[in-house]
Amino acid sequence: MIPQRIGAFFDFDETLLDTESSRLGIKYLWERRLVSQGFIVKAFVAGFLFRHHLISDEQTAKILLRLYRNRRLDEFKEGSATFYREILQPRLAPNILAKVNRHRDQGHSMVLISGSIRYMLEPVALDLGFEHLLCTDLEEGPDGLLTGRPKGPLCLDTTKRHLATELARINGIDLDLSYAYGNHQSDLPLLELVGFPHVVEPTGPLRKIAVKRNWPILAYR
Repeated sequence: MIPQRIGAFFDFDETLLDTESSRLGIKYLWERRLVSQGFIVKAFVAGFLFRHHLISDEQTAKILLRLYRNRRLDEFKEGSATFYREILQPRLAPNILAKVNRHRDQGHSMVLISGSIRYMLEPVALDLGFEHLLCTDLEEGPDGLLTGRPKGPLCLDTTKRHLATELARINGIDLDLSYAYGNHQSDLPLLELVGFPHVVEPTGPLRKIAVKRNWPILAYR
């Protein structure tokens, strides 16, 4: 039997990162003329509606994934390390990054779990020492072009809970002794799964739940 370990599950957008990675990514691609003005407008509207809780995270993600339609994955993977180093790394939240380092130093099983795309998160996981990366993958068609749809389920809401539960089962992680960090009410299925949930700069609905349940509320700095 595999000895039981303690896990530390970290959401990425607006948790470990102090903003939405999609916002930074779209700006980065726009500056390199890899995205149209029409898509910029759609992404802005989707982001506004999501921040005001008028559409779900899944609806938002499906709109943003259309960016990848009829493109090749390598087109994005080639610049992912540079994007992390120049754009994402400076926006890592210092207080949450300290939590990552503390859990890693204590020998906990480190899990980065996010609805964001794998090619963008792989440099993050590598640099910060995450053993496991649970995220959204992009679907490729028979012609090798991306379809603009996810491969499998989006890593959101109850899917996060399912993936974390399966990872814990396979790797001998004791969820009752484990930690999770998230910022949005859609992270509730994950937060409720562990013995020590923490919320980071939470949305209004999640803050109310955290206060009621006496969960720690963390700031970025």
